[in-house]
Amino acid sequence: MSEALQLVISGLAVGMVYALIALGFVVVWKSSGVANLALGQLVLVSSVFVFGVVEKAGQPLWLGFLLLIVFAPALGWLIERTVLRPLIAQPILSLITVTLGVGYFLEGVVVLVWPGTGSLPRFFPTKPLHLGTAVVSQEYLWIAAISVLVFVILSLFYRFHKMGIAMRATADDQLAVQACGVPVTRIFSRSWMFACMVAAVGGVLVSSIGGVSHGLVDTGLKSFSVVILGGLDSFTGALVAGPIIGLAESLGGGYLTPVLWPGVKDIIPFVVIIIVVLVRPYGIFGEARIERI
Repeated sequence: MSEALQLVISGLAVGMVYALIALGFVVVWKSSGVANLALGQLVLVSSVFVFGVVEKAGQPLWLGFLLLIVFAPALGWLIERTVLRPLIAQPILSLITVTLGVGYFLEGVVVLVWPGTGSLPRFFPTKPLHLGTAVVSQEYLWIAAISVLVFVILSLFYRFHKMGIAMRATADDQLAVQACGVPVTRIFSRSWMFACMVAAVGGVLVSSIGGVSHGLVDTGLKSFSVVILGGLDSFTGALVAGPIIGLAESLGGGYLTPVLWPGVKDIIPFVVIIIVVLVRPYGIFGEARIERI
């Protein structure tokens, strides 16, 4: 019973981080209709940036976070402005493919600059909590709480802030929004800045426990299973699907590893993608529509 509780809590916490990273995909998709396939590499770059500031440059952790708040949106703006904006009005397949190229470019830069692994200083309490017979790390509870907080802030922003409302309107009808005088290209830039920001937060949360390595790209890729399950254009879908994927991965890894093989938990999110695409391709909360690309 205690093992099951530990697996459930850790799975829910990691699932919330997956949901947070997936939110970066949903933000870009909702505003521009572009599938951001560079999500995993954005997670890696953000974590390596903080690691470089803290461990390599010897700066305090708070300064690393402060610089990340500047770096992540700037990276998103640069990607949108230099790579994607020249492709406006081009076939959607071209836009999707170029994000994949951006991802591999970023990963190549990281490999060139920093080919190793490392660990960030632990900034959450490490003393375990005793919940009945289960022993649970506080770190998992903290990352879950921070992920929920970011979700709430972004939801309020999209619901009540002028820019958030404009971004939702752009997702519904770009031509109508442009006719009303809203600069659509600025909305696209904001969406990529937001995407990089949430990917950065998710990357730092994950790397604070598991360390900084090139395996963070896989963490971003696992977030695609959250997007597929919840729906490409649904914030609610990401919030619901994240914990589901986290639970499936944690419980599957805990109980299937002794029976099958080590590392079976890593393929569970991708098995979910296959099943969902076959059964319900638009996800739990996604909009059912057919497009030819």
